[in-house]
Amino acid sequence: MITILTVDDDPHVRELLRFYLQKEGYKTMEASDGEEALQLLEAHSVQLAIVDIMMPNVDGYTLCRDIRTYYDIPVLMVTAKGEITDKEKAYTAGTDDYIVKPFEPKEVLFRVKALLRRFQRLHEEIIHIGSTTVNRKSYEVKSNGTLMILPLKEFELLAQLANYPNRIFTREQLIELVWGNDFEGNDRTVDVHIKRLRERFAENMDFTITTVRGLGYKMEVPD
Repeated sequence: MITILTVDDDPHVRELLRFYLQKEGYKTMEASDGEEALQLLEAHSVQLAIVDIMMPNVDGYTLCRDIRTYYDIPVLMVTAKGEITDKEKAYTAGTDDYIVKPFEPKEVLFRVKALLRRFQRLHEEIIHIGSTTVNRKSYEVKSNGTLMILPLKEFELLAQLANYPNRIFTREQLIELVWGNDFEGNDRTVDVHIKRLRERFAENMDFTITTVRGLGYKMEVPD
């Protein structure tokens, strides 16, 4: 059974999420702050975390960074902080999705389901995006019936975006994930490689690499 951890200092929010998540068949665990959440993560197997930002002891930003460092699970931030600077800080901390309070519980549910589907593909060697395939073992891409061999960094950038469709990555995150912490260039490198990928896949209808103003990039995949 999939276990979802809800982290919020408001017991009414936790109760609301518990009701809808359990109704969908998920097992739930709850924490009132980030410190308690980290203790639960250490002791139990959790497949997804729903995290508030403003909490005592350990806030949501810090908790999200810790989850990214030590655990391989998706994070959905649910918070009253809806300014673009708040979203930028959340995505920089590593959240996979972001929803602003007050929220519709059904929206939280379909975002949870989407995140779980994405993470189930994480360890697959072949990523499928519609009719396009990205083979991480052979470093080959098949698009519109054509086999393509991309330069290594272009391939790794494409695979990173394809593995998390509709998730926003900042330029800094992409530099760290694709080029590594010891990269001495600047984030303009990401822009150049994104431009090349867009040119290569201009006629591909399976996905679009979109610029999210003020945040970074994401691969949009039609429903």
